[in-house]
Amino acid sequence: MSDTFFSIFAVQSLDMNALLNTFAPITLAEMKSVRLMNRVDTKFVTTLPRLMQLLEMAKGEYFVQEIDGERNSAYTTLYYDTPRLDMYIMHHNGCLGRQKVRVRQYVDSNLTFLEVKNKNNHRRTRKKRITVTGFDITGEQQREFLKPLCWWDVDTLQPALRNWFNRITLVNKAKTERVTIDTGLRFHNFVSGIDKSLDQVVIIELKRDGNQPSPLLAMLRDLHIHPYGFSKYCMGTALSNPSVKKNRLKPKLHYVERLLREV
Repeated sequence: MSDTFFSIFAVQSLDMNALLNTFAPITLAEMKSVRLMNRVDTKFVTTLPRLMQLLEMAKGEYFVQEIDGERNSAYTTLYYDTPRLDMYIMHHNGCLGRQKVRVRQYVDSNLTFLEVKNKNNHRRTRKKRITVTGFDITGEQQREFLKPLCWWDVDTLQPALRNWFNRITLVNKAKTERVTIDTGLRFHNFVSGIDKSLDQVVIIELKRDGNQPSPLLAMLRDLHIHPYGFSKYCMGTALSNPSVKKNRLKPKLHYVERLLREV
């Protein structure tokens, strides 16, 4: 990529940090009441310039999570799948009941969790997790956790895709919802060996129990940012593995291309 791109991205990062510093902070301890482990998720996809507008609108209505002075935290996730990519295929085919197995690390705090994430046919998400020390899932603790939860033989699971991103977490002043905002997405595919980057794409996820009122929804409508499903695992796989089935994801891939052209 050109030096001009990196200069623009660095300026955007500085502007983002300055804007986030105008939000009132909320600590991890204060966040416990809005963990929403059984929740309804609504995703939105937009660009960094549009995100800056949204944050400007939201700063009076939301807290920003702060951990050790950091308000834009680094994450990395390793997704596991079967050799046939059954978890990817189920999501691609639109199965309402589906599952993901992943190891997620909160880089700044060096906390790592092995997670099993299920979505049922009522579109509700349930997540179970344990603390682990690394990304390997072959240890006894990991296997005992996965065996009763995983829909596939644990021995068949292998690394499929890894991503890196930064996450901003907002909480409304009533503490009834949580908003995660992911930027700087990068992917490495273990099957193809291909790396991909979506640095200018932003994934916003509104998380709440049921249909609680949300100040953010009105702001998103004003900015013409509409609900749009985006699985980081599935989209990352489709972008970085030329051989996988992706016909149902083509509209989303084209949408991302249009967003990048706008930027």
